[in-house]
Amino acid sequence: MLQTPSGGAGSGTAARDSGLMSIGTVLNVLRDEFPEVTISKIRFLESEGLIEPQRTPSGYRKFSAADVERLGHVLRMQRDHYLPLKVIREHLDAMGRGEAAPLPVVGRQRTPDDAPGQPEGRTVARIGRAELLAAADIGEDALQEWESYGLLAPLEDGAYDAEAVTVASLIAELGRFGIEPRHLRVMKAAADREAGLVDQVVAPLRRHRNPQTRAHAEARTKELAALTVRLHAALVQTALGVRLP
Repeated sequence: MLQTPSGGAGSGTAARDSGLMSIGTVLNVLRDEFPEVTISKIRFLESEGLIEPQRTPSGYRKFSAADVERLGHVLRMQRDHYLPLKVIREHLDAMGRGEAAPLPVVGRQRTPDDAPGQPEGRTVARIGRAELLAAADIGEDALQEWESYGLLAPLEDGAYDAEAVTVASLIAELGRFGIEPRHLRVMKAAADREAGLVDQVVAPLRRHRNPQTRAHAEARTKELAALTVRLHAALVQTALGVRLP
């Protein structure tokens, strides 16, 4: 279960006293379990009707502990079950009405054996093309265009890594701001270079004969990936001269 922080000072005092949190505090709470989550992602989930935080008279979002728990459920269902947001919303709404709502299945579900640091040989979670289209709520033409720019690519058997759902959803979200797939090639190139740097660091561990050492390489890869994502976000904010609330 997500734990909310009890410390802090300044402008957050009133929010804590009323049991409410700013979006920045919520981000810090969620990042323990979801290191890739961003403020933009939280705002997007709000725009899709997954959460409804309160607003101050000046328009700032204020989240209750129940809002944070709901966000955690949403992110967990995306990460572990690869469900489209519409399905997640309907599932949570049904649960809120006290109805029996079995969780729909899309592709291969993540299991405890999929946890980072497991020995080599486990099956990588993947999703079929039709399932990807449904989960990301996109059409075949859009997927083909994104593939032509190298933003998404199927595996050898024609399926996709389950993370493709997240990539597709973010590409679609950026498209609503007028950012076209061709504009994102530079971001893909930067991501490939960052991944190459991480690979260089963990390669010696992956080549080790000891299975525990190879398992440690997977955990180290995840840790480095989270750090590079946070650094990338901070560098973009600095370059743009913005500070997210």
